[in-house]
Amino acid sequence: MKRSRPYDPLSKGGRPPRDGADGRRDRGPENGRRDSGKPHRQQDRPGIEPPRHGRVMLYGVHAVHEALRNPKRRIHRILAGENALQRLQDAGIAPGKAEILHVRPEELDRALGPDAVHQGIAIEAEPLPSPALEDLAPEGVVIVLDQVTDPHNVGAILRTAAAFAAKALVLTERHSPGATGVLAKAASGGLEHCPIIHVGNLAQALVKLGDLGFLRIGLDSEGPADLRDLAPEPPVALVLGAEGKGLRRLTRERCDALARLDMPGAIRSLNVSNAAALALFSVCKAR
Repeated sequence: MKRSRPYDPLSKGGRPPRDGADGRRDRGPENGRRDSGKPHRQQDRPGIEPPRHGRVMLYGVHAVHEALRNPKRRIHRILAGENALQRLQDAGIAPGKAEILHVRPEELDRALGPDAVHQGIAIEAEPLPSPALEDLAPEGVVIVLDQVTDPHNVGAILRTAAAFAAKALVLTERHSPGATGVLAKAASGGLEHCPIIHVGNLAQALVKLGDLGFLRIGLDSEGPADLRDLAPEPPVALVLGAEGKGLRRLTRERCDALARLDMPGAIRSLNVSNAAALALFSVCKAR
C-alpha cells in the first residue's frame, strides 16, 4: 500500500501560512471587511467627560430649566440634543456663558447611567451654597428630615416644600442623599427654590431651631394629638423620620410636640414624602 506523505506547504509553490493564534492562516481584512465578512463599525465619538471635582450633574427638563433660570446657580456646560435645545429656546431660557455640547441620547445614557431619565438634556454646574442654620429668620415653615436616605423621597419632599414656600430643608451631613442627579430630577426644579441646610448633629440643630423661636413638631404615627387639631402657628419646624425607623430617640426628645396624621382608611401610615405634603398643607391651612 502506498503511504501518503504529510502535506508540505512549501511544495508545489505553496506559501507558508501567516502566524495566527489558532494556527490557521490569517487572511487579514479584505476590502475594508473583517474576517467575518462584516464591514468595520464606525468608531463612536469620545465619551462625555465626567464633571470636574466639586461640580454636579443635573438632568431632566424641569430640573435643568429651573437651574438655568436661577441666578445663584453657576453653570459650566449644557449637554443636549437638538430637540432639548429647541425647548430651551421656546421657553425663552438663555444659556448664558455656559458651553453648549450637542450630544446624542445614547451618549447621555452612557454618561449618566441607564436608569437616569434625562429627557435629552443635562448640565454640569456648581452646587448651590448651603446657608447656615443660624441665618434662618424665625418665620414660615422648615422641614427637618431625620436620616431619610432615599433620593426619590427627599426630592419629592423638596418639590412639595418649594410649592408651599417652605423656608428650608434641613438634612444631616451623613445618611442623606446628595443634591444632584436623582434627587434633583425628583424635585422637578424645587432644588432651586428651597435651600438645603446640612447639619452635623440633628439633635443639636433642633436645639438651635428652638432657640430661634421655631415650634418643633415631630410627626409620629403614635403621637398623642392630630396635627390638624394642634393648628400650630409659624414659625414651625416639621420633623419627619425615615420610613420604618421613624424618629430617633434624641430627635423625639428635642421636639416640643409629637403629632400624628389621622387617616380614615385601613392604612394608617403614609410614605414620608406624602406625609410631608399633608403636614405642610395642614400647617399652611391653619396659618
